[in-house]
Amino acid sequence: MRVRYSKYEPGFDDLTASELMDMLEDFLLDSGFSDPYNRYDPDPDRQPSMEDLYDALLQALLEQDRIPEEWLREARFADRKEDTRLYREIQKLIQRLREEGFIQPQGQETLEPSTGMGQQGQAQDVRIELTQKSVDFLGLRSLRSLMGALGKNNPGAHATRHYASGVESSGETKPYEFGDQPNFNVGETLKRVAVKGVENLEEGDLVVELAEYTAAMNTVVLLDCSHSMILYGEDRFTPAKRVALGLSHLIRTQYPGDQVRFGVFHDSAEEVPLGRLPTVQVGPYHTNTAEGIKLARKMLKKMGGEMKQIIMITDGKPSALTLPSGQIYKNAWGLDPVILAETLKEATLARKEGIPIHTFMLAREPELLAFVKKITQITKGKAYLTTPGNIGKYVLLDFLTRKVSKN
Repeated sequence: MRVRYSKYEPGFDDLTASELMDMLEDFLLDSGFSDPYNRYDPDPDRQPSMEDLYDALLQALLEQDRIPEEWLREARFADRKEDTRLYREIQKLIQRLREEGFIQPQGQETLEPSTGMGQQGQAQDVRIELTQKSVDFLGLRSLRSLMGALGKNNPGAHATRHYASGVESSGETKPYEFGDQPNFNVGETLKRVAVKGVENLEEGDLVVELAEYTAAMNTVVLLDCSHSMILYGEDRFTPAKRVALGLSHLIRTQYPGDQVRFGVFHDSAEEVPLGRLPTVQVGPYHTNTAEGIKLARKMLKKMGGEMKQIIMITDGKPSALTLPSGQIYKNAWGLDPVILAETLKEATLARKEGIPIHTFMLAREPELLAFVKKITQITKGKAYLTTPGNIGKYVLLDFLTRKVSKN
């Protein structure tokens, strides 16, 4: 019997798009900490380019020892990297990510399958955007990591002390009242029909199933992206983004009646769409907490609903304030009484609107602790002293606890 062996052709055809996304996760979520040249001068508008993506894939393949030595030698001595097999194979991986809907060039909604991005003669500084598929992938990965840290937890709903007809059956019944959902208990109702007859049946003889009343929760997650979130030897912002993505995925898949939106605050504050959240960078420099709370209140007002909350992740005391003129007043030294007063004013307005602020602190600065204690007292929220390593566990536990607690 003669056995034929085909010639081994090195390449990356065995890598799936999902495996490539696993390899690129840290790169896609990076907040600016990994670039030592920009760490002290962050660019909040920076977005990864095709060239950045190429470098990230190259680094990941090198770390996994997947590149043949022959290709490395060829690349080392080549006059143009575009002429090497290594370059061409990595471009195929980038094309695979595009074809499977994980990335797209900035401003481009559709993909022409025959078009290869980054081929010879094409610009390499084209910015990339993550698609909804990428956001879902990163959110699921973040959520799995968070849930793994918690152990097995069965998420509940926002249960209250009340009961209502027509949500989730509680096994109890009550006489029908005007306005109840027509979720009749057929057995009990028929018993009364048999005794009195249909012609003598009254409204009070109808019996409805009781169900546990659940309420939807609207959440705004406020992320501090001031300079300190990457400045002091650790990346605090990327873990915060992972938590936000995981929480968003949990809410969107398990609690469809809930809403969650995101805001960032620094010298000022702005809302960040979920699709842009993974690539948000740190910067500018200061911490305008008042503007962040003000933004969150506006967002919650637009979202409507009765149950509202703000989840704020921060590592610094307030150090900036937006003046009526629109100018930004800044003072990074100590707890400025003017900035503090305006920030507490925003917290008081949140309290009047029934919005608790739950704060997760990534630093132990005494002034930050004192400020957060005051915010917590005013809004009847909660405060947690956390680290980048365990913040996800605290945020998720706190959220799930409120989902099942009686109001």
